[in-house]
Amino acid sequence: MTSTVILSDEFVANGTVGLRGARISAGLSFAGAVLNGPPNGNGPSLSAPLTQAVDFGLTLTAPPSGTVDLQGAQVSYLHDNKHSWPETVELDGFVYGSIKSAEAGGGREAVGQRNSVAQRVAWIRRSPGYNPQPYEQLASWYRRSGHDDEARRVLLAKQRHRRDTLPPVARAGGHLLDVTVGCGYRPWLAGVRLLALTLLGTLSFGGHSPRPVQHGEGAPFQPLVYTLDLLIPIGGLGQRTAWYWSNGTLQWLAYLLIAFGWVLTTSVIAGVTRALQKN
Repeated sequence: MTSTVILSDEFVANGTVGLRGARISAGLSFAGAVLNGPPNGNGPSLSAPLTQAVDFGLTLTAPPSGTVDLQGAQVSYLHDNKHSWPETVELDGFVYGSIKSAEAGGGREAVGQRNSVAQRVAWIRRSPGYNPQPYEQLASWYRRSGHDDEARRVLLAKQRHRRDTLPPVARAGGHLLDVTVGCGYRPWLAGVRLLALTLLGTLSFGGHSPRPVQHGEGAPFQPLVYTLDLLIPIGGLGQRTAWYWSNGTLQWLAYLLIAFGWVLTTSVIAGVTRALQKN
């Protein structure tokens, strides 16, 4: 086991830096280094699968020309910057305790865009194929940092990436869950859509008079309650079965609201169940 490996400042590698299975008790630093990779471009710039280190600094002065392989590596602190990652990064099984993003060529922390969820998800998407572990690792880090909303955004990105690997029919179902409840990670979306449909129905039905199913019986027509009765598939408020429309357009609107109500309800149940099962 080596205590510290420093390949920084003016270090330039014109070939693969191989550290497979290295055990480093303290720090592994490439701060300010240049990793050109093999001249023919057919190999990785950094090959460090199964490597273990406490501090891992990959704050380079330019993006590596070849891939960076960190499969199965374990570090306590990952330090990176905007030049750290090439177009292809192998991240499956990579475990870290914390991420610190620094300005290129220095140790100053960068607050903002490079630490955003979108940037980190884009980092994961540089890894070939779909692997859930990098997403779950990133979400776990956000949770430990007290950022639950960011963790949910990462897990939503994981579901969207997984959806891209499914057959067309399954992808269609995934898109439906995404639009309605954000695959279970944004259940408030269903509430927004329910509110919009309620407003649409109330305004559309409010300017017209339906016909009673049985004259002289039942509660007076109330557009808001009638719309909610159409949208809520469970139970009943007594309005949907008491009135009907001679206006064909409004009758079709009623049918559509019933269908949307079932879609929203089943999507909420499926999405929340998926989220609970995955996490």
